[in-house]
Amino acid sequence: MAKISIAIVCVAAIAWLMASGAMAQVSEWDTATAAYYGDATGRESLGGACGYGNLFKQGYGLETAAVSKALFNDGSTCGACYEIRCYNDSRWCAPGSITISTTNFCWPHPASSNESASRCNPPRKHFDLPQPMFFKLVNDYRTSIIPVQFRKVPCVKKGGIMFEMMGDPDFIQVLVYNVGGSGDVGLVWVKVNGADERFWQMDRVWGSIWRTNLRLVGYSLSFKVSSSDYKKEVQSDNVIPANWTFGQRFEGKQF
Repeated sequence: MAKISIAIVCVAAIAWLMASGAMAQVSEWDTATAAYYGDATGRESLGGACGYGNLFKQGYGLETAAVSKALFNDGSTCGACYEIRCYNDSRWCAPGSITISTTNFCWPHPASSNESASRCNPPRKHFDLPQPMFFKLVNDYRTSIIPVQFRKVPCVKKGGIMFEMMGDPDFIQVLVYNVGGSGDVGLVWVKVNGADERFWQMDRVWGSIWRTNLRLVGYSLSFKVSSSDYKKEVQSDNVIPANWTFGQRFEGKQF
């Protein structure tokens, strides 16, 4: 009877994980290459094409990567989390893996045939890592580019989704970050509380920055965010007070 009870509990736990998306978000292993940039401090990893700004301030730290065009998908994969491990090279590979968030774009150099310079050229899949993260994957500091396996995994975040108000009264932008679950965002909607009870779809400016033509100044705001596969949505009602100002950040609910 005890064995039957344990089996039932295990099946129930697996069913809960699948329903919550924790298992479904783990993809199959794929192959790519990885290299590093910057020095041991990781200072060169700050900023990037996703628009996050100071990655330490936003909670991403050094666990980030600039990805090639084949993975960047015009910025729609910003925030996605990947597990990466060194692959098929006994000279360099260290055991274990790392998990990173996509925060930047690795620019292609189509005119170059050099292995290092062309690493981000289409259709190659490639991760440029801060130096401290790269050297967690290798056991020999003489290498600069390695074969890797990678797979998309759920993002585990502390606290809720963050909304940072940017731009100006005529061109309002919202940076959406610290997104759990898939990590990358499919769509964002905003509701102007007290003026209109509808959620209005926002437009992606680039990366994780979204904009709207609605007049938002002086109003309390609610946001709705969908996962990249559009299967899940999280709604943060009245997350931003009416007296908000540009540059302020507010915490909503989490996936």
